[in-house]
Amino acid sequence: MSANAHGHTTAAWTGVTVSFLGFMLAGVAMVMPSPVLVAVGLVLSAAGAVVGKLMSAAGFGKKPAAHPVSVTKETVTSGASV
Repeated sequence: MSANAHGHTTAAWTGVTVSFLGFMLAGVAMVMPSPVLVAVGLVLSAAGAVVGKLMSAAGFGKKPAAHPVSVTKETVTSGASV
């Protein structure tokens, strides 16, 4: 996974951080009975995906490859002569 830099972008880190903070808020709000804060935390955790996608669209995501890799077929022959 590390070869393709999956998730190593500012957009990915920000989206995950926002989602994590939302889950933390919702978890704490469940312990101290506060349905409003639970809802706010869940909305915040869902907003993390939107934030990550928007930041990726703004140029903070993974850059597209400059030159796509092309696969060529090589002819395989046996060493025997006819």
